Amino acid sequence: MRIVSGKYKGRRFSPPSNFKARPTTDFAKENLFNILNNEIDWEETTALDLFGGTGSISFELISRGCPFVTCVEKQHNHAAFIEKVKAELKISNMKVLKLDVFRYLESISTKFDFIFADPPYDLKNFADVPCLVLEKDLLNEGGVFVQEHSKEYDFSTLPLFREKREYGSVHFSIFEK
Repeated sequence: MRIVSGKYKGRRFSPPSNFKARPTTDFAKENLFNILNNEIDWEETTALDLFGGTGSISFELISRGCPFVTCVEKQHNHAAFIEKVKAELKISNMKVLKLDVFRYLESISTKFDFIFADPPYDLKNFADVPCLVLEKDLLNEGGVFVQEHSKEYDFSTLPLFREKREYGSVHFSIFEK
């Protein structure tokens, strides 16, 4: 895992070998952020990272200047790894919640400027994630939601859908309010 840009640019962190997360590839992450950099002022952006995994997206957001990031990760060893890296970088503007994302989405009413979701591709209710985020109206006006997924999914019929980007086997559906 590499932080692509910002304050911590170039920093690398390796999750333990028993990690089951599939982190967003550096190539895909870099290309996605190149697109988003043209439209989002990260220093004015509150962000939510659903299915945090390695924390790669959360750390990228912090590195780029986000004033606050909430990272939701259910797996204990994944959340512990994110907390470890957070401590190593001395990050104070990031909250790691060890919770089930679906329960979190049921209870949350806070709005965000940027939401990123990267559920495990084999999650049985994978396709429900963007529907839940959009139905809960969690985006501020002008906010962006990105859902990472495989080629098997097409979210283009959902409300607020803006575009789909493909980087190898990684696909991003981008929604904007």
